Amino acid sequence: MAPAADGARMYVEQLVLTDLRCFEALKLVPSRSVNVLLGDNGSGKTSILEALYVLSHGRSFRAGGGAAALIRRGQTACTVHAVLGGAQQRRLGLTRTAHTWRARIDGQPAVRLSALLGLCPVICVEPGSQALIAGPAELRRRFLDWGVFHVEPGFVDVWQRHRRALQQRNALLRTAVDDRQMRIWEQHLAQSGKELDALRRAYLERWREPLTRYLSRWLPELGAPQYQYQRGWAAASELDTALRSTRDRDRVMGFTRAGPQRADWALTFARAPERHQLSRGQTKLVALACMLAQFEVYRSMRGDVPVLLLDDLASELDRAHGERVLDQVLGCGAQVWISGTTFPWQRQFSGRVFHVEHGAARCADGPVLAQEAGC
Repeated sequence: MAPAADGARMYVEQLVLTDLRCFEALKLVPSRSVNVLLGDNGSGKTSILEALYVLSHGRSFRAGGGAAALIRRGQTACTVHAVLGGAQQRRLGLTRTAHTWRARIDGQPAVRLSALLGLCPVICVEPGSQALIAGPAELRRRFLDWGVFHVEPGFVDVWQRHRRALQQRNALLRTAVDDRQMRIWEQHLAQSGKELDALRRAYLERWREPLTRYLSRWLPELGAPQYQYQRGWAAASELDTALRSTRDRDRVMGFTRAGPQRADWALTFARAPERHQLSRGQTKLVALACMLAQFEVYRSMRGDVPVLLLDDLASELDRAHGERVLDQVLGCGAQVWISGTTFPWQRQFSGRVFHVEHGAARCADGPVLAQEAGC
């Protein structure tokens, strides 16, 4: 991947956390190139990456607890502030209470959370990323929709129309009403569902080329990759036909079964046609390849680069594969954040090192950066 021009790429100039996880107040001024977070297990380094991820996804990458688990014990809310540099400086603020998010852009309330999330694209590889390959379909839909959201301006409108139509049909399935209202919402659901499916298919076509390139370079022993996409309803029927034919059964089940809300994609290999045939290291490499291919699609379509987060990169990877991945990441031109108990596979890089302790982060060439709550 060729580096992006510095003035044409987004990066985090400043990150401020208040009452998030173990941090009462933390302020970091990172390098625009590489930032390494070193610390013992449980020191909070993953929580710093989590805060950056939240600004891009509106949720944590950690399983369990929900968004409210981000709030430091004994407090009622947590806040993430970030100043973004690049072609235009932006100031983002995201507050989480027990029940809701509040977002601000350049000091003003954001009408939609998606408006903030679109300004701070972050791609994260963490230990749980392996579930992208071996886990439930919901994770693969989220991955796919995040990619489409950032490169297709009309995606949010299509996705919201589909969600509303789906919610209305599901509500009607559970109430005694005539079929007239049902037909109206099925028409809306079929139209938005076909549009959503078309956007996803177009994105997957763009994504497949760089992904194939990474896989052939890192995992040639697995043979040619094979891609499958399931749109969520029978291939031989249109969505409106599928909705009509499943209506009675859906009433019994209480929810809509056919549609893009059930979509999935799968990646297998000529010499490993089943997911369980991949080792843990191979599964992590496949997930890494998926993420970096998504990085390339974003850059090619937006002329910018996302921030890259790598949590515990060294786990599950042997030295040879790990060094290849690290060389690729350090040369991609993005702002990169890497966490670990040590820096993996010694490399020289231009950037900053932060030593993270419980509730504080000390820059290797400066003082402890804590107790600074302002942004």
